[in-house]
Amino acid sequence: MHQAASEATIAGTSAPATIFALSSGAPPAGIAVIRISGPAAGAAVERLTARACPTPRRATLRNLIDPDNGASLDRALLLWLPGPGSATGEDMAELHLHGGRAVTAAVLAVLARLPGLRPAGAGEFTRRAFETGRIDLNEAEALADLLAAETDSQRRNALLLSSGALSRAIAGWQDRILMLSAKLEALLDFSDEDDVAPLDRAFAVDLAALAEEIDRWRGRPPVERLRDGIRVVLAGPPNAGKSTLLNALVGREAAIVTPIAGTTRDLIEAPVSIGGTAFVITDTAGVHDAGSDVVEAIGIDRAGEAIAAADLILWLGDPAAAPGGAIRIGAQADRREHDPARFDLLLSAQTGEGMEALVGLLISRAAALLPVEGEAALSARQREALDRLSEALDLARVERDTLLIAEALRLARAAIDALTGRAGTEAMLDGLFGRFCIGK
Repeated sequence: MHQAASEATIAGTSAPATIFALSSGAPPAGIAVIRISGPAAGAAVERLTARACPTPRRATLRNLIDPDNGASLDRALLLWLPGPGSATGEDMAELHLHGGRAVTAAVLAVLARLPGLRPAGAGEFTRRAFETGRIDLNEAEALADLLAAETDSQRRNALLLSSGALSRAIAGWQDRILMLSAKLEALLDFSDEDDVAPLDRAFAVDLAALAEEIDRWRGRPPVERLRDGIRVVLAGPPNAGKSTLLNALVGREAAIVTPIAGTTRDLIEAPVSIGGTAFVITDTAGVHDAGSDVVEAIGIDRAGEAIAAADLILWLGDPAAAPGGAIRIGAQADRREHDPARFDLLLSAQTGEGMEALVGLLISRAAALLPVEGEAALSARQREALDRLSEALDLARVERDTLLIAEALRLARAAIDALTGRAGTEAMLDGLFGRFCIGK
């Protein structure tokens, strides 16, 4: 069981343990922020200050003391945030201290001695917000993505989801499914009553409109492209300049470059941010007849798998042999003659010729694979739940038996619960909240 779900005995009754943690960066810093959340948060504040809790949601200057001996710890700003109107849905306090190591360590040591308090685990504050209904699973996942964001596009998508863009849509779907279910239940339970109308065309129209709206969400780009990067695979025959191009794109010597054909025999992946978009550039073994070389044959097989899984392919070879949709590159243009009409662009990674055009092409192609402004990208978990929701609604649309339609709508409600995390497994929740840092 995750630490956040554990129980502690406080004042003789069973209640969630009160947790505390340093929520700001590691000291020394200008300010250190310590958060306290749980039923004993108010008592902890009173013992640290020897005074009653201050006015809620108003920063108050207080002296912090060690309740065991009255020694002064710091003069700090105190925020008292009683539940349920707090980030975690519980009573909360924030201590804004001077950010030195000694001050921070002294306050944390005192908190650890107070009855009913214990240090928080990774992501435990956010998990409590989820468990008290302050946020749903989609907003929690988005917050984890926001903390891990390294590019502007990742930041924008995480902010959009953490602000509830998907959650608001789900709430609307849930209301509409419940309304449809209520109509069916009335028909099933009170079919002999004169005031219950049979299902009419409006029911089918509403069901179709809901299914179409969900299908539009299902068609949105996967968040993995934002989180992990657009997968760009460099492919072509041996000695075509793939490794040199990889190094030029990522700005470092990620791959060994020699005049010897077949130097690259396995996949080489290098992440890079280009124009605010994350990419993963993959160099592959030269594609050709490997003959009896077993190791080289394995490398070529892996190259084929990478090409099949790529978002974008840069083909450095005979344009006629390029995979469908590949960008045909006339490479090594400083020392090879190419017919410009047969290629999408000519370049020399060695001299830089054509590199600016290639970067612009990558950015424009990536834009078509990523969500547009104001559109959220969805995770694999969210897409899977939406698929189940869509299947249930499709079943409800084709069935003619009222009982089977009601069962299909029950499956749709279950898919909604999985989407919001209200029907999630403990292991899945542990994995999500374990992504957070201590104090979040």
